[in-house]
Amino acid sequence: MLGQMMTQPLLISSLIDHAERYHGQTEIISVETDGAVTQTNWAGIAQNARRMASALMNLGLQPQDRVGTLAWNNRRHLEIYYAVSGAGFVCHTINPRLFPEQLTYIINHAQDRVLFFDATFLPLVAALQEHLTEVQHFVLMGARDEAALSQVPGLIFYDELIETGDADYAWPSFDENTASSLCYTSGTTGNPKGVLYSHRSTLLHSFASNTRDVIGYSAMDVVLPVVPMFHVNAWGSPYASAMSGSRMVLPGPGLHGEALVNLIDTYGVTLAMGVPTIWQGLLAHAATCGTKLESLNRTVIGGAACPPSMIETFRETYGVDTVHAWGMSEMSPLGTTNYPMAKHLEMPIEAQHKLRESQGRPPFGVELKIVDDDGSDLPHDGETQGDLMVRGHWVLDSYFHMQDDALLQDGWFATGDVATLDPDGFMTIRDRSKDIIKSGGEWISSVELENIAVAHPQLATAAVVGVPHPKWDERPLLVAVKAEGQEPTEQDLLSFFDGKIAKWQVPDKVVFVDALPLNATGKVLKRNLRADFSDVLMG
Repeated sequence: MLGQMMTQPLLISSLIDHAERYHGQTEIISVETDGAVTQTNWAGIAQNARRMASALMNLGLQPQDRVGTLAWNNRRHLEIYYAVSGAGFVCHTINPRLFPEQLTYIINHAQDRVLFFDATFLPLVAALQEHLTEVQHFVLMGARDEAALSQVPGLIFYDELIETGDADYAWPSFDENTASSLCYTSGTTGNPKGVLYSHRSTLLHSFASNTRDVIGYSAMDVVLPVVPMFHVNAWGSPYASAMSGSRMVLPGPGLHGEALVNLIDTYGVTLAMGVPTIWQGLLAHAATCGTKLESLNRTVIGGAACPPSMIETFRETYGVDTVHAWGMSEMSPLGTTNYPMAKHLEMPIEAQHKLRESQGRPPFGVELKIVDDDGSDLPHDGETQGDLMVRGHWVLDSYFHMQDDALLQDGWFATGDVATLDPDGFMTIRDRSKDIIKSGGEWISSVELENIAVAHPQLATAAVVGVPHPKWDERPLLVAVKAEGQEPTEQDLLSFFDGKIAKWQVPDKVVFVDALPLNATGKVLKRNLRADFSDVLMG
């Protein structure tokens, strides 16, 4: 024998054990549904997770049974994350912003046996209860509430259920490829699809997240996950934070600018993560209240392309480094993050800033390539556009309870994005394949046009879609939301594109709306805009 190393299964329970053992007194701040702020620590989360795991066992759950959650980012939800997966069940986080019909489909398709929910969602659960054919136990995440009991017969209360559990419960050991958690896509076309993560994939994703060139959580960080815990496991932050021993500030239901600024300044948040629409609200409030966001070191922005103007504002006004990231539910979700390489520090500062606008490069564990319409590989020259393909250690192999032999192409997953890749792996999303605009045989990136438009000081937000044109097949249309108290004209906005893009790519028209339609994860529903304005250029 030459010698061997120890082997232990990569299990989510090991993360909470580590956090308890070495970071037990590190604080977890939680904003509850009623606005109250409570404080616990990793030791408290670990103890309650064991008690809840034991209580769920007492309810008669079997290994791999699904346990659903309709909840905000708070300490009970964090306890459930570890209790459910640690005990060998599957933690199914559910997006409450979906339509009731989609929620019913998802909960029944997942065959959830238990449904935990915050008080915010009591009316929703009461309305859905009779349609949820597989759920055996409904648990309100709080203390006993007789009024709630009258709305949901047989309701169980979290604070009473956890008292029935054993704080000395021992986490079971099992195969690391066992399923740990389940998320459904937002269902932009057809029914939402389930993505099932394993203990192994989750821990590998956490290791990657904690590297310096990805997010790099640390025991010195105070982490504010604004991205919801019901959206791709809050980008893995509850797991990576336990692994690193970070403090956490869980924001509850209040995700508006004033609430977030207050949390950052009150608790010394150093690292925050969320989608661009969230940061628009934060920056708007920060500008009016005079805060300097002094504790905040970096923000991670994903979920949609981050406008360069937002990166610049964070950098120049507040001294905050903005890390552009990209991923998908099917990727756990992290695929790329934008940190420069040593050689880039020799570039002029303007070129360095320009580099940070791309979605960045993949960590070890993720591979990217681009292909043409025939599936042939395209060069990674930073210029050639193609369909983005991905494979890796935390990338989906097949959807939950769906058989689709054609899902993967030679072992690669098609992301639905059109992108470029440079020789160093820096990836730039040019558009979603369904959103890129084809005008007179030439391609126009809606993302590039949007990035220019939202930098206009008189706009709150904007989207660009391709709409039918009698001569050019499609032309870009700018759909704009005015900033409060501002009255820009169509010509003001079209002139703003001068010198920033080729003239033939400038939108043909501007339409002003009160708000953009958003899906359940905060992304603009461009298909709605295309339908609403399909005739606007055909007259």
